[in-house]
Amino acid sequence: MEPLTPLETLCRIILRAKEYEAQVPTDYDGGEAPENVDDEGHETLSVLDDAINTSVEEELIASLEDLAEDQQAELLAFAWVGQGTYEAADWDEAIEAATEENNVVEELMDMPMLASVLEAGMAAFDINCDGIGDLS
Repeated sequence: MEPLTPLETLCRIILRAKEYEAQVPTDYDGGEAPENVDDEGHETLSVLDDAINTSVEEELIASLEDLAEDQQAELLAFAWVGQGTYEAADWDEAIEAATEENNVVEELMDMPMLASVLEAGMAAFDINCDGIGDLS
């Protein structure tokens, strides 16, 4: 299968999604332990900066919005295959449902682990970012 969206574009979106996910705080607080202290009382380091870099989110959204509608639908269908909503064999059905989605960008931005599900969806069709830009 040859994707409608250029592979470099898909891989750039995955990279931006990874950068975005790396800085988005989660609701999980690790239990009752004080901040920066684990269950055994050892000080822990936070991988997140105190301030979220909104430019990463803006770049990801801009990358998604720059895609044509059929490319946005393709991206959403890859994500759905990656998360198991559809099987690779049901690609035509996934594309049709994605085409009918009202706000694909919002749907993608709200998707947990977007980068991982996109990679898994692409892998279902033997498509990957090996050797492409910073993802090699």
